[in-house]
Amino acid sequence: MADEVTLAAVAGAHGVGGEVRLKLFGEGPESLKVHKQLFADGRPLTLKAVRPGSAGAIARFAEIADRGAAEALRGTLLTVPRAALPPLPEGEYYHADLIGLPCFDAAGAPLGTVTGVENFGAGDLLEIERPEGKRALIPFRPGIADWIDGRIVADPGFLA
Repeated sequence: MADEVTLAAVAGAHGVGGEVRLKLFGEGPESLKVHKQLFADGRPLTLKAVRPGSAGAIARFAEIADRGAAEALRGTLLTVPRAALPPLPEGEYYHADLIGLPCFDAAGAPLGTVTGVENFGAGDLLEIERPEGKRALIPFRPGIADWIDGRIVADPGFLA
């Protein structure tokens, strides 16, 4: 499990008063409102306001007073400690909990490591980096890829 979870990336400045445009990796601006503080490269930022934007969200941080300071954050990832996320019901997970998990076949042979999670609308896909460096996407579905005892057990036929 990761110690930090990325919730958004700063896409650039918005206006002249220090607001920033955000690309969100969560469930919309509401997912940020539960956090009073986010971290930008380890630097704490106090969230004063967030609202929907045309391609994500617009946020104001107490420490960012002008457009120059906002523009300096362009490309910065905004994170929170994993422990700051609310607990989930049984069977649900955060993508960050999957990244870095080892992947094996049912017999225990190593298949690779989960390096990412994508969702294009039909469900989550695990990106598995094979030992030789190639990457493949596999559906995160029972019987195809299962999360068992801290690792992914996958059908290798889906990694061809």
